[in-house]
Amino acid sequence: MNKILLISPLLLAAQPALGQSPRLNDFHSLGWLVYVGDHQVAKKWAVHTEYQVRRVDWLRDPQQQLARLGLVRTLSERVKVSGGYTYFQSHRYGAYAEVPGRATPENRLYEDLTLQDQLGRLGLKQRLRLEQRWLGSRASGGAGPVQRWEYQNRIRYQLAATYPLQGATIDDDEFYLAGFDELFIGFGQNVGLNVFNQNRLSGGLGFQLTSQAKAELNYLYQVRSHAGPDSASGQPVVELNQGVTLNLIYNLDFTKGQ
Repeated sequence: MNKILLISPLLLAAQPALGQSPRLNDFHSLGWLVYVGDHQVAKKWAVHTEYQVRRVDWLRDPQQQLARLGLVRTLSERVKVSGGYTYFQSHRYGAYAEVPGRATPENRLYEDLTLQDQLGRLGLKQRLRLEQRWLGSRASGGAGPVQRWEYQNRIRYQLAATYPLQGATIDDDEFYLAGFDELFIGFGQNVGLNVFNQNRLSGGLGFQLTSQAKAELNYLYQVRSHAGPDSASGQPVVELNQGVTLNLIYNLDFTKGQ
């Protein structure tokens, strides 16, 4: 399938980081609430809005929060490009916490290339994302203000699929299957040997309320490598997390009636 991007080099690059031995495995349950909306403002332009609340260990502890705002440009029926800004916040959790105290902030810029294809009833979407990240570090013990910002680059590749369960297409008041796999790879200076950042595998059931609104309840399995070793043992830490995500997709069209 020449329409599918070749990702085997990325997968091979990830294996050495995962294969480090010995390592500390950290297990957590996940509960993520995700809102996404692409709001049409012109024939080929849309405003992307997104907000995520992530919690761990049976929703007991906060994990992360994310807010994203961007612009989407449609180049053709198959191709879209987009870019924008993301504010990200990480909280302290788990036995091998990366965050020493108060939640730490992160600022990102991102650029996307998205390809959409239809293979019979199967809908496929590929997304290649570049991220420029500024990670904040607080004063001693993580209790003070942000003292410095470390710059990092990351590339992400996602392959997503949908499949209707009631007919040849996904229509209003119908269920469908949805899933994706996404690989995160760090590159450039300040990444060091921690090239593999994480991988997410997700799948579940969706329901289309209207052409503008959908809801999905998915299982999520996340493998995430910590940026640095455990402070006590010096061993690398890999999180092996699983749980559920509730995705709410709501797209508005402000061009109607124009």
